[in-house]
Amino acid sequence: MNWFTQVFAIAAFNLRSLPQRKGAALSAAVGIAGVAAVLVGVLAIAQGFRHAMTKSGSPDTAIVLRSGADSEMTSNLSRDDARLISDAPGVARGSSGPLSSAELFVIIDLPKRSTGTSANVPLRGVGAAAFDVRGDITMVQGRRFELGKNEVIVGAGAARAFSGLDAGQSIKIGVNTWNIVGTFTAGGGLAESEIWTDAAVLQPAYHRPEGYQSVYAKLTSADTYDSFKDALTTNPQLKVKVSRLSDHYAEQSTLTSGFITTIGVFIASMMALGALFGALNTMYSAVSTRTNEIATLRALGFGSGPVVISVLTESLALALVGGLLGAGLAYLAFDGYQAATMNFQTFSQVTFAFSVTAPLVLTAVIGASILGIIGGLLPAIRAARLPIASALRESA
Repeated sequence: MNWFTQVFAIAAFNLRSLPQRKGAALSAAVGIAGVAAVLVGVLAIAQGFRHAMTKSGSPDTAIVLRSGADSEMTSNLSRDDARLISDAPGVARGSSGPLSSAELFVIIDLPKRSTGTSANVPLRGVGAAAFDVRGDITMVQGRRFELGKNEVIVGAGAARAFSGLDAGQSIKIGVNTWNIVGTFTAGGGLAESEIWTDAAVLQPAYHRPEGYQSVYAKLTSADTYDSFKDALTTNPQLKVKVSRLSDHYAEQSTLTSGFITTIGVFIASMMALGALFGALNTMYSAVSTRTNEIATLRALGFGSGPVVISVLTESLALALVGGLLGAGLAYLAFDGYQAATMNFQTFSQVTFAFSVTAPLVLTAVIGASILGIIGGLLPAIRAARLPIASALRESA
């Protein structure tokens, strides 16, 4: 009997005998399933947050901040700065002029629907061209705000997460009362976490009659970005930082998504340690209860290599079942689940949906497989090293 036939014969025998050890086998598989579910669930948070941030960006849209600013919160631009930026080469033009939006970004406190506790919500004052600059804003309820009026529209994510933001209601911000006239979506992007209004109305409300924090510009094409950037950064009248919107939001998501990923991997690692001991215990138990069978196979001429691989195969099979089970449960429980978390760059809430992607599922299955191989390795070596004669005597 050749080596591969031996491996197949012993591995098939081990797998067929699993129902006789279903308690221990189920315990190992469930432990690994728990690890996979937690890993996928936490990474789905980071993936969903990253998607909400990067979905907002477009390579043919640029954001301009004050030089040295790392976010809109720390940026400041004058009215003259905004005018120079909108007139720069490469900016697309519409029927009403340049497709640029000078914007004001402030934070307000609103109660969460789920807990009633207050949290920071972004209130953004935008220019008339903001809808054309973004390009993905769709009103799903009500209408757009009218320029010059105390009217706001609310992102769908913010409307779900916070109280008092339904269309038709009004909210008091500062000394003014603002009417909510509509709800909008932005393709699942960051804007869905915000409240929008006319920048010209928001400026006096926050005593910033001449100030903006950013300018968003739609370019004629993605290829004109370099010339647009060069024109602004070499202009002695300006001290600005220019980024593609896609790059800006990717940078903004790094800190929060990295933190979530680190915490998730740490928790999953602690659970994996427990699952590993469970797998070791299961496989050692399987080897000890089959001492006579293994010794008999060795006496019949089966090599130690096929014995090792057969035990590893059994351990890997249990791990794969656990990994697929855990990843499947995580997908059913978390994919599309709506949540909100803090964006540490702006200290405001970002609403997003958990995203269980195929790469996350594959990561969980690979991790489970590694646990299965490690958990079965030592018991497999022990099985291969069993002295044939003494093992047969003990079982006699």
